[in-house]
Amino acid sequence: MDTSSHLLFGITLVGLAYLDPAVSANPDVAHALIAASLLGSNAPDFDAVTRFKGYACYVRHHRGLTHSLPALFIWPAVISLPIALLSGVMNHLTTLYFWTFIAVAFHVLLDLFNAYGVQCFRPISNKWVHLDTLSLYEPFLFMIHLISVMLWIFTPISPQWIFSSLYSATFLFILIRWFNHQSVVKRITTTLNIDGLCQVVPSLHWFRWQFVVETEDFFYTGKTHYTKITLLDRYPKAYSSDVIEATKATDGVRAFLHFAQKVHVSFTKKQDGYEVKWRDVRFWYNHKLPFGVDVQLDQNLSVTSSTIGWSKKSWDPPYV
Repeated sequence: MDTSSHLLFGITLVGLAYLDPAVSANPDVAHALIAASLLGSNAPDFDAVTRFKGYACYVRHHRGLTHSLPALFIWPAVISLPIALLSGVMNHLTTLYFWTFIAVAFHVLLDLFNAYGVQCFRPISNKWVHLDTLSLYEPFLFMIHLISVMLWIFTPISPQWIFSSLYSATFLFILIRWFNHQSVVKRITTTLNIDGLCQVVPSLHWFRWQFVVETEDFFYTGKTHYTKITLLDRYPKAYSSDVIEATKATDGVRAFLHFAQKVHVSFTKKQDGYEVKWRDVRFWYNHKLPFGVDVQLDQNLSVTSSTIGWSKKSWDPPYV
């Protein structure tokens, strides 16, 4: 999810930790846990530093090793040990480690439910896993977590009651959204009667989804609004040509193919060469495919330039 949500969830996890007597009975541990939980809730996204080496490097590494199975255990150790030392609560290191682990694991879990996905089973599998249930930013989750923090600060209600109720509501919401997602996939498959694999991507609206159906030769895109299903565009699947093959060795295309799952590629003849566009159809918006790589070639099929990234405003869907 987005950074602001992860930060907020880091705070509410501290409130939830008051269910642990070692936290609620010891203010020093609670104070140490604030830093540990905030760091743990954002640690997997520290891979953002790879942007300094270019967006291709970022695409290749984002939500990879930092979200992997070993990272679930390494991040809590890296975070909790120095905080315990600096805070003088080494005798409660196990408690600090446990709740930092919860913060890291919750971060990865939320990313798993997003359409972008995570490589959370590395090193066992490098497969991108995504449950396509939650947007990058979920207004409902953000609001109930923010309200809970306000109740904690400004009312005498016990944090144990506030945050146990909050996280019960959080997981119930995710479960309802998941069942809703499953029903939308089934309805699209039944209604369109297209023999293919259907992927549904959430929006900020609970009852609006966009989808891609992949068949042997095409990708079909469309959207749903409550029970109404609208089929919009059709894109041919990736094919081969000398022009396209000439772009595969570029760093941007290799990074893109490492991540992309529904690949559409096309090229246009220009006066001074060719332009090749690689796109991931999963992330379509407004009849366009905003995520991919643009590669410029000269007449001899030598690459002259390459750009990778999003060609949309940050507030436009899809929210991944």
